[in-house]
Amino acid sequence: MPALDRIALGAPGVYTLPPEPIRRLTGVRLDACAFVGVAPRGPCRVPRVDASPEHSNDWRMCDPARGRQRSRAVRVESFDAYRQLYGGFDGPGLLPYAVASFFEQGGREAWVVRIVHEHGNSTLNAGGVAQGALNGVLSGVLSGVLGSAALQGRNEGAWGNSLRTTLSWRTRALLATPLPPSNAALQLSGGQRLPPGTLLRLRLADGSHVLRFVLDVQSTGDPLQPRRWQRALLETLTPSPIVGAEVVEAELEVSDGAGATERHTALGLHVDHPRWLASVLCLDSQLLWPDFSWAGDRLLPADVLRLNLRHASNPFTGGEDRYALINHEDFFETDWDPLADEPASGLQAVAGIEAITQIVLPDLYQPQPLPPQADVSDPSFAGPAFAPCVALPAAPAAPPTPPNSSALPGLALDPLDVADLAQIVTLLQRVQSFVETTRDHIALLDVPPGLKPQQVLAFRSHFDSAWCALYHPWLVVVRSDDGRDALVNLPPSAAAAGIVAATELVFGVPHGPANRVVQGAVKTLVQVTSAEHAQLHPLGVNVYVQEPQGVRLSAARTLSLDPSWRQLSVRRLVLMLRRTLLQQMQWAVFEPHTPALRRELVHMIGALLRRLYRLGAFTGASEAEAFFVTCDDSLNPPFRVDNGELVAHIGIAPAEPLEFIVLHFSRSGDGTLTLEAA
Repeated sequence: MPALDRIALGAPGVYTLPPEPIRRLTGVRLDACAFVGVAPRGPCRVPRVDASPEHSNDWRMCDPARGRQRSRAVRVESFDAYRQLYGGFDGPGLLPYAVASFFEQGGREAWVVRIVHEHGNSTLNAGGVAQGALNGVLSGVLSGVLGSAALQGRNEGAWGNSLRTTLSWRTRALLATPLPPSNAALQLSGGQRLPPGTLLRLRLADGSHVLRFVLDVQSTGDPLQPRRWQRALLETLTPSPIVGAEVVEAELEVSDGAGATERHTALGLHVDHPRWLASVLCLDSQLLWPDFSWAGDRLLPADVLRLNLRHASNPFTGGEDRYALINHEDFFETDWDPLADEPASGLQAVAGIEAITQIVLPDLYQPQPLPPQADVSDPSFAGPAFAPCVALPAAPAAPPTPPNSSALPGLALDPLDVADLAQIVTLLQRVQSFVETTRDHIALLDVPPGLKPQQVLAFRSHFDSAWCALYHPWLVVVRSDDGRDALVNLPPSAAAAGIVAATELVFGVPHGPANRVVQGAVKTLVQVTSAEHAQLHPLGVNVYVQEPQGVRLSAARTLSLDPSWRQLSVRRLVLMLRRTLLQQMQWAVFEPHTPALRRELVHMIGALLRRLYRLGAFTGASEAEAFFVTCDDSLNPPFRVDNGELVAHIGIAPAEPLEFIVLHFSRSGDGTLTLEAA
C-alpha cells in the first residue's frame, strides 16, 4: 500500500511518512547440532507448562502429579556452559566428549538432550534425586510440621548428594505508623511500598517481638491528591500495640560442590509474595526444586530474635546414578505423533526446534565401556630440609572398581557380533526414519568400530537417504581435563558436526564441509588404506584419513543413492532455502492476492537466489541457467485465487563441491616437464 495511505491526515500541517517495510530474505543458519546421549546430570523429567487451573501458579511446577517431559533439548554455546549443566567426563557416556569435540572444531551452538530411563507411569520416575532440607525454618499452617523445609536436587543423579544450601535472613527498617486499632494495620510513609505476603518483624509495646505477614496493601486518601498513603493490613492481630516494624527477607545460597553456585536474594516467605521462595526456585534455579509439601504454604524463621544466623542445610542424600536402567528404547518415543502439539522425549525432543539442523547420537549404543577413572597423581615425600633416605611404605591396594562404573549395560552392543550388528542397523534406521519424517534435520551417523572393509560395505548398503551422512572410522582422543588416564574412542560424527558448523560460519552453506584437520584427535582408530578409501567414497562413506598434519575429513556426502543428492552441501543448501522461505515469508499471509504481490515475491526470492549465485552456490553460465522463479497466471488461475492460494515455482541448479582434480604430467624429448589440468 502507498505510504500516503498509511497515515491519517487531519489539520493542515507537515506530516512524516512512515518508513517502508524492509522485506529481504537473508537466509538462516544451519550450524546448530543436537547431541542426544547420557550425562551424569542435567535437565530431564521437566514439568510440562500448561494453562490448566491446577497448574496456574509457578510453584506448582514441583507438583509430583504434574506431567513431565522425560527429555528436553537445551541450548548451550560453549563447553563450559555444557559442563555447568550436564557435568564433565564423570559419567559412562560419550556425550561430553562429543560436545567438547564439536566446540573444538569451531561449532558455536549445540543443543543437548539427556537420556534417562522411562519407567512408564511408575513413581520410579521421581527416584534417584537427592533430598535435603532448609534448617532454621518451620513449615506453614497447611502441613503443621515443625522442623525444616525439604528440598530436592533439580534432576536425578549422584551429583545431587554434593548439594549444600545456606539460608540467611535480611532485615531492613520500615517507616510506618500504626493505624487504629494499633495492632491490625500500618500506614506506610515516605512513599514505601510493600507487596502482599511480605513478612514483618514487629516490636510491640510490651517489649516482645512477633512475626506477621502482610495480608493486603490498600491506598488511602483522596484519589485526586498527588500523594496517597499505603495501608498494610496484617494477616493476624498482634497481642499488644505495634511500636516498630522491620521487613524480613530470605537469602538462599546453593552450591553443587563442583564449582556451580547460585544466590537468590530478596525472597519472600509467603505464597502470595511476588518472590516467593518456592516460585523463585522453580523458575530460576538450575540446582534445586522445592518440595511440594510446603511450596504452596509459607515459611517462618524458627527464632524471631536471632535473624542474623546463617542456617546450613543437612547433607543431601538419596541421589543415585541409574545408568544401568537405560536401554535403547529410551532414545525414542515409540508413540510419537509428528502432528501432536505435546513435546516429545528422546530423539523426538528435537522435533519442532527450528534452530537444530544436524543430529548426533554418541551413546545410541556402546561398543565398549569407557576406561575407568584413575588418580594419576604421585605423592611427594620431599620436605623443607635434607634427611636420610627412608624406605617407602608399600603402596596401598587400589580400591575395587564398582561394577559397571564406566559401562552402560543396557546399551552395550558388540559390532563384531552378527546379532548385535543387526540391532545397530535397526537403531540407525529408526534415526533415518525420524529425519525423513521431519525432513528438517540431518542425521550424522557412524560406522560401528571394528568392522572390516567388506563389513563396512555391507553395513552401508542398509541405508539410502539424503537426510543422513555416514562417517568412518572412529577417532582416538585424549583430554587433559578428563580423569581417565587412557585414550578414548570417539564417534566420528561428533567432530564432523563441528566441521559442518565451522565451515558454514566461515564460508557459507554451499561450501562442502570437509577437507579440514580434526582438532584434538590423536589418530584414527583404524588406518583406512587408499584402496579401501577408493571403495568407500563413491558409496557415500565419509572417511577420515591419517596424514602427517593430523586426521583429516576427506568428504562430505550423504547416503542417498540419487546422484543429485549425493553432496551434503546440496542437501543443506536446499534445506536452507526451504527454512528461509517458511520463516521469512509469513508476512505474505493474508495479503491481497494482486499482481503487485506476485511481483514482490518474485523480486524477493530472485534477489536471494541471485546473491547465492554470485557466491558460487549455483552452477550455470548465467542467472537464467542457474535458477528461476515463476509466479504467474498459469500457476494461479482464478479458482486458486478464489481459494486464497498463491503458488510460485522455484528452480535451482546447485553447484557441487570440487572433489577431483586431474593433472596431466609429461616429459618431452628435450627434457622439458609439463604440468597441466586435464
